[in-house]
Amino acid sequence: MRFAILGPLEVHTEDGTPVRVRERKVRTLLADLLAHEGQVVPADRLIDDLWGGTPPTDAHAALQTKIWHLRRALEAAEPGARDLVVSQAPGYALRAVHLDATRFRALLGEGRLDEALALWRGPALADHADEPFAAAAITHLEELRLTALEDQAEQRLAQGHPVELAALVARHPLRERLRALHMRALYRAGRQSEALDVFTQARTLLADELGLDPGPELTALHEAILRQDPALQPPRSDLPAALTDLVGRDDAVREVRAALERSRLVTLTGPGGVGKTRLAIEAARAHPNAHLVELADTDDPAQAVAQALRLPDTTDLTTALHARHPTLLVLDNCEHLIEATADLGATLLRRVPALRILATSREPLAIPGEHPWPVPPLDPAAAAELLLTRAPSLTPCDAAALVPHLDGIPLAIELAATRARALGADALAERLQHHLLTAEQRGTPPRQRTLRAVIDWSWDLLTEPERVVLRRLAVHADGCALDAAEHTCAEPHIDVADILARLVDRSLLSPGPRHRLLQSVKAYGLERLREAGELGAVRERHTAYYTALAEQADPHLRGPGQRQWLATLDAESANLRAALDHAPADHAHRLVDALAWYWFLRGRLTEARRHLARALRQGPNARTAAWQAAFTLLSGEPADPGAALALFHDDPAGLARAQWSLAFAQRGIGDDTVHLTDAALAAYRDLGDAWGTAAALSTRAAKALQSGDLLSLHRDAQAALDAFRAVGDRWGQSRAADLLATHAEIAGDYARATALRTKGLRLAEELGLASEISWRLSSLGRIALLTGDHDRSRELHTRAGRLAAEQANKPAEEFAQTGLALTARRQGHLDEAETHLRAWLDWMRRLDARPGSALVLAELGFVAEQRGDHEGALDLHLQGLAAARASGDPRAVALALEGLAGAHSLAGRHDLAARLLATAAATRRAVGAPLPAAERGDVDRIEARVRQARGTADAAPLTLEEISGVEEHRSRPVTRSTGRRRP
Repeated sequence: MRFAILGPLEVHTEDGTPVRVRERKVRTLLADLLAHEGQVVPADRLIDDLWGGTPPTDAHAALQTKIWHLRRALEAAEPGARDLVVSQAPGYALRAVHLDATRFRALLGEGRLDEALALWRGPALADHADEPFAAAAITHLEELRLTALEDQAEQRLAQGHPVELAALVARHPLRERLRALHMRALYRAGRQSEALDVFTQARTLLADELGLDPGPELTALHEAILRQDPALQPPRSDLPAALTDLVGRDDAVREVRAALERSRLVTLTGPGGVGKTRLAIEAARAHPNAHLVELADTDDPAQAVAQALRLPDTTDLTTALHARHPTLLVLDNCEHLIEATADLGATLLRRVPALRILATSREPLAIPGEHPWPVPPLDPAAAAELLLTRAPSLTPCDAAALVPHLDGIPLAIELAATRARALGADALAERLQHHLLTAEQRGTPPRQRTLRAVIDWSWDLLTEPERVVLRRLAVHADGCALDAAEHTCAEPHIDVADILARLVDRSLLSPGPRHRLLQSVKAYGLERLREAGELGAVRERHTAYYTALAEQADPHLRGPGQRQWLATLDAESANLRAALDHAPADHAHRLVDALAWYWFLRGRLTEARRHLARALRQGPNARTAAWQAAFTLLSGEPADPGAALALFHDDPAGLARAQWSLAFAQRGIGDDTVHLTDAALAAYRDLGDAWGTAAALSTRAAKALQSGDLLSLHRDAQAALDAFRAVGDRWGQSRAADLLATHAEIAGDYARATALRTKGLRLAEELGLASEISWRLSSLGRIALLTGDHDRSRELHTRAGRLAAEQANKPAEEFAQTGLALTARRQGHLDEAETHLRAWLDWMRRLDARPGSALVLAELGFVAEQRGDHEGALDLHLQGLAAARASGDPRAVALALEGLAGAHSLAGRHDLAARLLATAAATRRAVGAPLPAAERGDVDRIEARVRQARGTADAAPLTLEEISGVEEHRSRPVTRSTGRRRP
């Protein structure tokens, strides 16, 4: 909420809606609290301010009532605003975070006079000016305002602008500083006699009112006007006029000006083309006596300064600068004369106290008192704005596509704009690097007409060791750390770390810990690398380094170092991809094997399959083939695990991991994979691999869940959780905890299931595992569904589905979409439920995903039953029963039997329906998983129908022979739940 007292009292909500405080005394109370700006106002004083000498009988109770009304008014306007009014002994305070008076003072402190004065809407607290409590605050604020107006006038006069002060002087005739500013403004406007009259009036008024003479400053100014002192005339800057608007640099201009207020030497550093010169000139325009000194085409900085100041070559600069108004020298392009310029700057600053220097250079001058100010590239929004301003034919979408390739470098953007006008956006994007290095911008010095010329300028200033390191750095994608640079750039007698620091100083390389080249410098470096004949050898070094890094990281991704090493590989993703692009066969297979688990954890299934397929095209490899099959299955597509496993020879560790990963990837798909899991578990135990043992136990627990073996599910999941904790793997802990949560869910212990899944979600979020987060969100959505919170279930499943789709993880996406279908059906949205379910049924059948098919068919059958379509329901549930039997899960069989009971009851076969329900209940009891109350919605509905027809739902379970007879009633598949059979 925003409060304003610089004018009549006003209150607005965060979105600008006015807040009405209608009762007069409540409004006075608000003004009183605001006038004290967050300080506690004693209750007795508030009472006196509100009622004066006639307070009510119970004054404190009356005050509390007014406080209550104030809080209610604020709360009604913006929830939570009542808390701004706090009770604190001995009274009350209003903690206004956004008060214009506070903002006014802050802006004054930053020297932003225009913005500060713009906050005023009239006299402070104008509608409470007669209240005694407001007097001190009004006096203080008005004095600050008047001083700011004087400062503003002085600033504008210093910049050579006209200033009109007559009205302000008339309101404050005894302020000598204001009189002096008025006299100076009149004199500069050619109104000398009026300026002298102002002094005469001031002298008379001071004598009559105060018995005083004018002060020495005002008297000295009067004498200077009488002798027409040249120093009274404004200074003149000679900065070049701008041909175009400066885009995206408003904050930078303000910050550089502020830096010049604090420091007498500010050096703008940055790479060529980043806009140092343009920024320096714009920042210098606020100075009344600024001069641009071009150093690029001279070898004598002192002579260049003299020429800029229009002084004879023989003039002593120190003497000349002493005699001038305070001066700002803009020393542009200092880098090629860095030592001479630094010596000159240090000498002039030491001898001329009123001098300030704003330098531009690709490295700091490194002299005492210097304030280096690195000029950053434009942010993406500003870069797009500049591109669209210079090339209006482009669309915002075009700009968004081009900007990432331009590094935010204004020169690159200007050059791209010139090419865009000729080539168009698509052609430019294809040719960006080549064309930008050679594209020309006319009307600028030759060294700045092309990016190549800009970089050549820097390259020519480098030593040979610096050139070696710079060109070799270009093989890195998206930068590198120090150790990577040392490996790829090493040469005898070259200290790479020292050279990196020097390249950073020269603005050719970003500061560490991760060093990056601009795209243009990288392209230039690769050209120089080819010219030197080093490209192939340096790429080999690059590939060897990143292969070793991936192999070093791989075991740590299964232990307590997961987070750190995931972050390391995240940072090096671009370099790892570049290494894979250039890796020979042996390195390619080593790299994909080392990176496979990282890709899985990060949910990069498509990337993994692409690189694995590429490595296999270079030659066969058992581990690569096994990972390719596993990632194909994880992506929800069919694969042949047996073919991959047949390739293994004399690699027990690789075979064990392949057996486990393929078993893990076949969750609910195809034939029983228990033998793969058991083989992996035995192998891991023989190898003493604690992580592998935990992973195999976790997978065996998942298989036990699919077969309805709840005792084994709990035993193996708990053992896996303990083992994963022992090795410090948070991914494994999250997965094992989810299996235990499923066990609790089946038992109806939703509180424990929620706690376990929430912890699993937190572990996945800590590591940033998007696919795992999706699974955990869906699992929590299931619990929300079972506990009747359908809105929460829909929200969680929607989030999960979106994440899974982003990761191209079809199994996780199907799990989330099925959750949405479950939710929709329980909300009565049958069409929505069927749409979700039908979208995945063919996919499941193609993969032979029997558990999933059984659930989807059961849900579609219930949709048909709830629509009154008993034939469609019967067909679907019979198909579901077949899938359930094939999956080996007794609970899935029970669900199909319950669905069949619904279909038969709808057709009037109530006795059979009752026996089917009894059979389903017996099946669930047999595996220790009776249906919890929260999951009985369908059964209760069917039982009610049976009970209404028979008087009771009790019946004997069917025998195996009778169940077979039920299955013989199978109908042909239907296209939808309408009862129409497929032809």
